Amino acid sequence: MPEPITPQQPTSQRTTTVTETFETIRYTADIVVTRADGYVLLIQRGWDPHKGMWALPGGHVDAGETSRDAAARELAEETGVYAAPDELEQIGVFDQPGRDPRGRYVTVAYHLTVIPGTPVEAKDDAVAVRWAPLDDLPPLAFDHADILAATRHHH
Repeated sequence: MPEPITPQQPTSQRTTTVTETFETIRYTADIVVTRADGYVLLIQRGWDPHKGMWALPGGHVDAGETSRDAAARELAEETGVYAAPDELEQIGVFDQPGRDPRGRYVTVAYHLTVIPGTPVEAKDDAVAVRWAPLDDLPPLAFDHADILAATRHHH
C-alpha cells in the first residue's frame, strides 16, 4: 500500500517581487477653431519644444477638469476666444508614441466653428495668433497637421 501523501511545510519562504514600470502619460487637449470661409486659428509657440512654430491652441488638462473643459479654457487663455465647453465637438484621441519630444502625451482634440470677424488676441503662452488659410498652412508643431486632417475628414 502506498504511503499517504502529507503536505510538508516549506523550509524557506520565497518571495517574488514583480517590478512593473509604467510610462508617465500626460493628458492634454487641443482645439481646432475654423471659420466657414476656410481659415483655422493658429498660435505661435513661445516655448520649447517647437518654439516659434505655429500650432493649434491647447494644453494640459488640470486636476478635476475634463479634456473638453481644458480645451475651452486653453482657447480662452491663449487666444481670447471664449466658448462654452458643450459647444466643442470631439474629433478624436491622438496618442501616437513620439508625437511630443518631451515624452508620452495623449491629447483629445476638439473642433469649434466661429464666424468671420471673431476677434483674437495672443495671450498666455502664445507669442502671436493668426487666422491661416486651410489651403496654405505653415509647418505645424507636433502632430497638429494630422489633427487638422482628421477634423477635415470628420466633417
